Amino acid sequence: MIRYYNGEFREVAEIFHSAVHETAASCYSQEQIEAWAPTPIDIEHWRSRCELKRPFLCSHAGQTVGFLELDTDGHIDCHYVHPGHNRRGFGSALLLHAITTAAGFGITKLFVEASHVAKGLYLKYGFQIVSSNQVSIGGINLDNWIMEMPMANKALNRTPSAPVS
Repeated sequence: MIRYYNGEFREVAEIFHSAVHETAASCYSQEQIEAWAPTPIDIEHWRSRCELKRPFLCSHAGQTVGFLELDTDGHIDCHYVHPGHNRRGFGSALLLHAITTAAGFGITKLFVEASHVAKGLYLKYGFQIVSSNQVSIGGINLDNWIMEMPMANKALNRTPSAPVS
């Protein structure tokens, strides 16, 4: 089930930290992982961020398992699923919800800076690679992909590969 943020900043922070430290560890060095998602988690940062961004949350069996931030200009800023719930359709459900929401608001293009881990999901739903990208966090460089999708894309008709409740 996809729902709106309602104060669950701690859950969002934990999902982000776990996803980066566990899932992204297959593609990034430990130094990059720690720059991206420092330990300990800065809970106050996530409280402020969530209050500003108001992410979509994905719940399963009463537990928050993923989140996605969609900015009003079509930018997908964060999109993470807890590692214990990967490859079960939750990331797809969040992305499809963002696509549908963006279309409803008349947004003409979605864009994202996708990690090596997320690139395949975005390709599956019709995003195209614009360029490779490098971001520096605290002097540590991380590679990702600038990707975009015009909203006229046929991806609007795709369904998640697994049911989400």
